[in-house]
Amino acid sequence: MSAEKREIDWENLGYGYIKTDYRYISYWKDGAWDEGTLTEDNQLHISEGSTALHYGQSCFEGMKAYRTKDGRINLFRPDQNAKRMQKSCERIMMPAFPEEQFLEAIQAVVKANESWVPPYGSGSTLYLRPFVIGVGDNLGIKPATEYIFSVFAVPVGLYFKGGLTPSNFIISDYDRAAPQGTGAAKVGGNYAASILPGQDARKRNFSDAIYLDPATHTKIEEVGSANFFGVTKDGTFVTPYSPSILPSITKYSLLYLAEHYLGMKAEERDVYVDNLDEFSEAGACGTAAVISPIGGIQTKDGFHAFHSETEVGPVTQKLYDLLTGIQFGDVEGPEGWIRKVEI
Repeated sequence: MSAEKREIDWENLGYGYIKTDYRYISYWKDGAWDEGTLTEDNQLHISEGSTALHYGQSCFEGMKAYRTKDGRINLFRPDQNAKRMQKSCERIMMPAFPEEQFLEAIQAVVKANESWVPPYGSGSTLYLRPFVIGVGDNLGIKPATEYIFSVFAVPVGLYFKGGLTPSNFIISDYDRAAPQGTGAAKVGGNYAASILPGQDARKRNFSDAIYLDPATHTKIEEVGSANFFGVTKDGTFVTPYSPSILPSITKYSLLYLAEHYLGMKAEERDVYVDNLDEFSEAGACGTAAVISPIGGIQTKDGFHAFHSETEVGPVTQKLYDLLTGIQFGDVEGPEGWIRKVEI
C-alpha cells in the first residue's frame, strides 16, 4: 500500500503518536546485543525493577525519513544519530548500540513501514524514534543488568503549529540541565525537566520556553527541545556553544550550509540574553522543529522583536529552503549527508 492510498490527511498531520505496522527491537544480555528483529507488538514487556523506570537510565534519538519527488526515500545524516546515541549511552553507563546495526535497524523500520512515509510535497515526514532503556530485575542506583534498543516510526506534521511563521518565546527561570550534568546527552531526564516550564510558557501564549545557561543565567542555550540560532545585523550566522547543550545535528548542518552554501561567516559561541540587539533574525532548529523563526523573545526586561512577528526573515528562509531541499532530494547536499532507503 502506498502512502497516497492511506486515508490520512497528510497536509494537516499533527505531531502525535500513530501506531504503524512494524518496529525493531534488540536485547542486550550477557554482555552483547542480539541480532534484533522486526515486530508488530508496540508494547514493551519489562521488569518492575527496570532502571529506566526508577533511575532514568534511558536515552533516545530523533530522525526522519523523507519522500522524494521520484518516490524514493531519503535519510538525513543517520550516521550522526548513531554516533550521538552511543555518546548518550556512555554518559549514563549503558552499552552503546553498534553503528552499523543502528543503520540497518533504521533502514528495516522504514522499509517495513514504507506506506506510512508521507507523500512528497505534503510537508509531512516519517519520524523515527530509536531509544535504549535499562531493564531487568534491578534494585539500587547502578547500571542495569539488561537493556533494550528499539526503533519505532510515526508519520508527523509540523512540530510548532505555525511552521515557518514566526512565533514568540519566553525566557524561563527554570534550568533544563545542570552544569557538568547530562545536558549534552539526549537522555529522558533533560526532557522531563522541560515539561513544566514549557507548559507554563504555552499558558502565557508563547510557543515554548527558552533556557539560559545553568551556571550564570546570562546566555541562551536551548529553545524548548530545539537549538537557538541568530543572524547578526552584519550577516553572521551564530549558534550558542555550551557543554550543557545537546549537539544538534540540524544545528551543525545549518552552520555548514550558512558558511559553505551561503558564503556567510558562521560562529558557534556565547549568545548573551542582554545582547539580543545584535541579531536581525533568530530561530529554533532541530529534527522535530526543522527551522522555526522566532518573532520575538520575552525577557525580564521586556519583549525583544527580531525581523518580523509575521514574516520569515530572508536568511532564515534561504536556510530552510536549503536544508529541506537537501532532505527531500531537490538540492544536492554535501557528500554523505543523504542515505537512500532501498525499497
